[in-house]
Amino acid sequence: MPQPCPVCEAKAAEPLLAVEGRAYWRCPVCAARFLDPAALPSREAELAHYLHHENDPSDARYRRFLSKLADPLLARLGRQSSGLDYGCGPGPALAAMLREAGHAVALYDPFFAPDPAALAATYDFVTCTEVAEHFHHPAEEFARLRALVRPGGWLALMTCFQTDDARFAAWHYRKDPTHVVFYREATFRLLAHRWGWACEVPVKDVVLMQSPPGQGARE
Repeated sequence: MPQPCPVCEAKAAEPLLAVEGRAYWRCPVCAARFLDPAALPSREAELAHYLHHENDPSDARYRRFLSKLADPLLARLGRQSSGLDYGCGPGPALAAMLREAGHAVALYDPFFAPDPAALAATYDFVTCTEVAEHFHHPAEEFARLRALVRPGGWLALMTCFQTDDARFAAWHYRKDPTHVVFYREATFRLLAHRWGWACEVPVKDVVLMQSPPGQGARE
């Protein structure tokens, strides 16, 4: 039977493959690929995995990696903008980079910075770097993210685009046990179109989505 897509909510997802004891699906509507919901990792397993990440804000190599998103976003921001680093992790390097550029950045992470006050405000920009692939309920997460962005503001995401089903089983990104949903450029363009937002892909794996001026989140 078709599986509901957790990204676009179309009830049309089809089996993709089973590998290493886990089944994956693909959505013909938004082009997302995702892990079968029955195989989603527990919160405890996720945290144990995240504690092994080494995302040091002072690491020059890590900063160069994040600059793929930071540079095009900074080019589009007004002076002294306010933002939120959503899913900042234990070492919020991107927030440090954006603060150094003169912007105010709040932090939120369900494990490492679970501050409900950060989700009660709105921002000129919201960043989500190497986070969207961890979403167990992406449609709900994207609705939350959109609501955090002020009219005319930016939602900036970075995740490794999935491009080739033939290589999916061997893909290193799939093998991370906490990576459970995989997007294509087309996925984000479809979502932005549905929301009435602008969508840019300045470099591979980076998406900048802009809320219409004078308009908040739209269902």
